[in-house]
Amino acid sequence: MINYITQTIEKSDLTQCQRLFHGRGHAYKSLEHVNVDWLSPIILITLYQPVEQSWLSQQVLDLRELDAFKKMCKSIQVQYRYQKYAPIDVLWGEAIDHTIVEEHKLKYHIQFGKSQNLGLFLDMANGRQWLIDNAKDKNVLNLFSYTCAFSVAGLAGGAKKVINIDMAKSALSKGRDNHKLNKQDLSKVKFEGVDIFKSYGRLKKYGPYDILVCDPPSFQKGSVNIQRDYKKIISRIPQLMKPSAEIILCLNSPDLDEEFLLTEVERECPQCVFQEKIVNPDVFVEAEKGKGLKVLRFIYLP
Repeated sequence: MINYITQTIEKSDLTQCQRLFHGRGHAYKSLEHVNVDWLSPIILITLYQPVEQSWLSQQVLDLRELDAFKKMCKSIQVQYRYQKYAPIDVLWGEAIDHTIVEEHKLKYHIQFGKSQNLGLFLDMANGRQWLIDNAKDKNVLNLFSYTCAFSVAGLAGGAKKVINIDMAKSALSKGRDNHKLNKQDLSKVKFEGVDIFKSYGRLKKYGPYDILVCDPPSFQKGSVNIQRDYKKIISRIPQLMKPSAEIILCLNSPDLDEEFLLTEVERECPQCVFQEKIVNPDVFVEAEKGKGLKVLRFIYLP
């Protein structure tokens, strides 16, 4: 594994947070259960199944020997995603439970040990860059906004307004903190802690919109089953969006491919014309096409 990480580092700017090794793409035999992320000053190893302690200890030794990290890394931690609550242990260095990382010159809070997800999904980096490049003077609707990383990117790109919608009010609170961290004008941001499927009136309130970003979870017990529910969102696009609006639809399920999303759009809102796939960062190698994150861009042409 260390050889793959070394190759990634050679092409990387380590001032930026990033994935160093993506085993979950099943492209590396016998390492399908391992991811490694750089969240300065922390290296995080994420395990999706148990490993031998001797193997884990060797990875720590190998990582500590990398010249690139000898001055920058202060902690190596492991998250056991296969255990309840996905606990985190410190394998080496300081017991750091919070850090601030940078991506595209923007800053984000990262919290360790509080929940399974840490505050920023690294595979979506290119989608956030697209929004930075295309948000100027636009009214943006950010559905399933989590900690509002797309909102931060949108304002950095000159958005006129961003509306963040998420049922988890604690995530929206962290999103507000991310905006403050970047010294952004909060008068241009709205935070709505509501159920998207029950609150279309609240969504329409700030529209119509120039850009929609929709990045839903694949499944949340009692609230979201994206195979069943994506069509409900897509069918509302005509009520929410301006003509020629940009539509960014994301799909995280390994069991659903791009064709699922294209078929849903064709059936529920054929006025959305497919433009391109926004590719994932190079490190997110997938052995089988369609298993990883899918990000598709459409234009709404009524």
